[in-house]
Amino acid sequence: MTRTTTVDDVGVLVDLQRVTVNEPERPLLRELSVTISDGDRLGVVGINGTGKSTLLRLIAGRFEPDEGVIHRRRGLSISFLDQRPDLGTGTVRHAVGDSWQSEAAVDRLGISEHLDSDVSSLSGGQAKRAALARALATPCDLLILDEPTNHLDLAGVAWLERWLGSYVGALIIVSHDRHLLDRVTTRMLELDRGSGFLHEGGYASYLEAKAEREEAAASAESSRRNLARRELAWLRRGAQARSTKPRARVEAATRLIEQRPLEAARANDLTLDTTTPRLGNTVIELHDVGFAHEGAPPLLSHVELLIGPGDRFGVIGRNGSGKTSLLDLVAGRRAPTSGRVRVGKTVVVGYYDQHGETLDPDLRVQDVVAGPERNPGSLEDIALMKRFWFTGNLPHTRVGDLSGGERRRLQLLAVLARQPNVLLLDEPTNDLDIDTLRALEDFLDDWPGTLVVVSHDRAFLERTIETALAIDDVGHLRKVPGGLDAWVSSQLNQVSSGESTAATGSTVSDPTIGRRLRELDKQVARLERQREKLNAQLTTCVDHVEMVTLGRRLDEVRAQLSDAEEEWLTLADEANSA
Repeated sequence: MTRTTTVDDVGVLVDLQRVTVNEPERPLLRELSVTISDGDRLGVVGINGTGKSTLLRLIAGRFEPDEGVIHRRRGLSISFLDQRPDLGTGTVRHAVGDSWQSEAAVDRLGISEHLDSDVSSLSGGQAKRAALARALATPCDLLILDEPTNHLDLAGVAWLERWLGSYVGALIIVSHDRHLLDRVTTRMLELDRGSGFLHEGGYASYLEAKAEREEAAASAESSRRNLARRELAWLRRGAQARSTKPRARVEAATRLIEQRPLEAARANDLTLDTTTPRLGNTVIELHDVGFAHEGAPPLLSHVELLIGPGDRFGVIGRNGSGKTSLLDLVAGRRAPTSGRVRVGKTVVVGYYDQHGETLDPDLRVQDVVAGPERNPGSLEDIALMKRFWFTGNLPHTRVGDLSGGERRRLQLLAVLARQPNVLLLDEPTNDLDIDTLRALEDFLDDWPGTLVVVSHDRAFLERTIETALAIDDVGHLRKVPGGLDAWVSSQLNQVSSGESTAATGSTVSDPTIGRRLRELDKQVARLERQREKLNAQLTTCVDHVEMVTLGRRLDEVRAQLSDAEEEWLTLADEANSA
């Protein structure tokens, strides 16, 4: 029996009691209870398919649970951004409203030029931003946002973070953006195999609590196994010995032995191992490259970019500035309208594009993994699909029938299965859950190839890139002085174009010094990662011999890092005085 009722408790907005939502093969949510009160700022996390969007739609009143009760405060007003929002019909202005709050949100989210366009003409990203503007501008007691940062640029994410920081109502948010979650939430709800685990504090507190919970579960399972072994030994003693014991103990021991721990949410950790063909000295070079769509102003102008072995570039810029077009040029999907692109003979490009456009919706998962050259369903492919959590009926499922997260994970599998040595990632965090993102980051830590990333996710960029490049308003590509935070701050503060050009246009007059500074940037980033890993290993190490070895290695890395930083500072001073 299910029912939705209203309550007059002033503090409580929504109260879910023992709510269950069933899927054909399993319960998606099982007897979940959670209360949302005035001032709550709740982040919801969990792997793809655990029911995050379903929970938000339940709370918003979009549908009823199979079992359980939902109480809502009488007169409660809710503003809801669905993961796939419906803007209805008419113009964007009509959809988002004409209040000053709507105009401000539309401006900050970069869709002012589409205000008088019909909503049917919008791209998926533009529609999501219009729906977000509508949700933010709607007065409400409870604001519910499902993946609001998808299709935003870095400046848009930072603006949203500020907006939510000053928002006084209750908030529920599903997001893969770890920076955003840590800054705007005060509680975290983790959905895991039908159950919900509530943690006080932001994202960092949730990680600590989750680790403690998993350690406690592992300890309990170890104790159960030890007890089961003792009881099994007792049961296996002679029949005469057992006959002197109560039957209840025999039955209890049998139940203990037959008990199994809760199956993991996924069969194994995502292990992203791939062989990478060796790169030569020449990788990809763009010389005086320009690009424009037919009949449109130039997106990119006079781009000079040398991509070398092991480089790790992050490309940032406002929505529509040409970031994806730049990746298309690097990948050879588009030809420049001016200039030239040179590609090394040893280059094997893997392109993880923004929308999964390379996947045929009519193919099965195993067809995509096998590719056109091999027969699907080989033992090697089955093992690979299992590592990417494509088990059960999923290998035989059409691509068009997969969820957004499953489709993106399949796309990642297909890209890495081709063993690229140059990896292009266009908004890789969209539709991937946080566990998959962390696995991808771990893989990229030690991956020896060349990486170019377009992303609005600060945590992902900070973890994976060494050099940030920005596309400015006239299509020029420049190295970002001061890093990501400085660029976002400059965008939010609307620094004048003249000041921006002066800030980003500094160059090194001596090309030899410039090349060495570039090498040192990469060297310092690599040494910092090594230092962090060694520190982490020392923290958990219990073997004294190994501790000595790790300590010596850490001293070496620290010395090398100090030398590299000193050389960088010296050369930078020379360049500035030149």
